[in-house]
Amino acid sequence: MKKVKVLITDDSIFMRKLLSDLLEKHPLIEVVATAKNGLDALEKIHEHSPDVVTLDVEMPQMNGLQALERIMQSHPVPTIMLSSTTSEGSLNTIIAMEKGAVDFVAKPSGSISLDIHKVKEELTSKILLASKTNVSVLKTERKKDKTALSSNEEYRKLDSFKKPDNTLVCIGTSTGGPRALQSILTRLPIDFPAPILIVQHMPRHFTKSLASRLDSMSAIHVVEAIHNQKVEAGTAYIAPGDFHMEVIKQKGSMVIQLLQSPSLKGHRPSVDALFASVSKLQNQRKIAVILTGMGNDGTNGLKQMKEQDAEGTLALAESEDSSVVFGMPKAAIQTGLVNEVLHLDNVAKRIYQYLYS
Repeated sequence: MKKVKVLITDDSIFMRKLLSDLLEKHPLIEVVATAKNGLDALEKIHEHSPDVVTLDVEMPQMNGLQALERIMQSHPVPTIMLSSTTSEGSLNTIIAMEKGAVDFVAKPSGSISLDIHKVKEELTSKILLASKTNVSVLKTERKKDKTALSSNEEYRKLDSFKKPDNTLVCIGTSTGGPRALQSILTRLPIDFPAPILIVQHMPRHFTKSLASRLDSMSAIHVVEAIHNQKVEAGTAYIAPGDFHMEVIKQKGSMVIQLLQSPSLKGHRPSVDALFASVSKLQNQRKIAVILTGMGNDGTNGLKQMKEQDAEGTLALAESEDSSVVFGMPKAAIQTGLVNEVLHLDNVAKRIYQYLYS
């Protein structure tokens, strides 16, 4: 099998050596070059045509974010960010996802991590996955359009006297998710009449930065969920990394429960866990959305939602042509339970339309 050619970019010569030695041990990976900063990386990409690039976030002369922007403009290559878990590092990582990075790996102990071997399996699997991603999707800049679904939008005119009844939107996503969530949430109006529960596969610290970033870009509120938090319309709740998020009804209100029960299919938070809890809610219309991501998380939960209330559950899946990775949507579609397969750009409108139908 053909090896995946990788370019490693890090300002530390020591880290470049550690990463090279670590990756070269994998039978399907070949390190074709290393670069000391973003400028050097741009030259090496032109010279070696790697299949995947790893980028340190903080580097002199040209940092990882600046380099990523140039890469996606001039020579799109699937890129994995290596980031610190500080608040600044996690926010920069989220911005990198917006700018086209496929995924990221958190360095275990800062910019120079002698224990980088701890993330060997994660790094190698993400590099192999990145080599198969739809890089043309990442090159396309998503529109930051807060007015796409204003209160005067044509959908509101479908029935000006009809108010949406109690509907809950739940979304599951993984690789490519931050950009997909941005596409949907920034299109929703400030008076969006339903709560949104989101599971994005992501570790601690990063989900908080993701929520803050999306909140700053969206008309609706976006928060990292808190245990026992009451769910309200016009707010999106993102499951914190390392916690399953479920929802229960208490005294007529929906309340979030955060749990550290065992991971499901290697995930905590798990889309299946969220969807399974939503399936138990009575007298509640539901919209289940499965977006870009590797694997099949969400499929079992969707089955439970449909078993409990097929007519009252609208299941949407992202189409292959807009997915960075068509794993999770494909698995859901193959169940035959998905009502509609949509390009990412049409998901927000369809959700909004359903609320008023």
